[in-house]
Amino acid sequence: MLTGITISQIYVPDQDAALDFYVGNLGFAVHSDMQFGPMRWLTVVPPGQPDRQVLLEKPGPPSMSEETAAEVRQAISKGVAGGHLFLACVDAYRTHADLKAAGVEITEEPVDQPYGIDFGLRDPFGNHLRIAQLMQA
Repeated sequence: MLTGITISQIYVPDQDAALDFYVGNLGFAVHSDMQFGPMRWLTVVPPGQPDRQVLLEKPGPPSMSEETAAEVRQAISKGVAGGHLFLACVDAYRTHADLKAAGVEITEEPVDQPYGIDFGLRDPFGNHLRIAQLMQA
């Protein structure tokens, strides 16, 4: 049967700006960047996880009409498009400080949770991200 999740997808209206944020600010690496028919296939991977890709997809044809793409872009900017990534780190306070110093929009300061320490942020387009320092079992 199934063996894992290989690619997750989030919508980004500007793939170059997304690349700048995910690689430049979060430390992801480019996995694939190619023209795939009428669309640019752009995936990034977290450090040390080459088998866990995130597709940074620009809303538009062929997967949707331009009218629908405009609605999706508006929903992304409001933070209601459903794009979420949950990421792990070794030191939540240090990661938080580094991202804040880099000008990343932090939406929730680090909080002690039953599973560890986490905080929230948004990418430049409105997608929600959570970063957690998970407790060791």
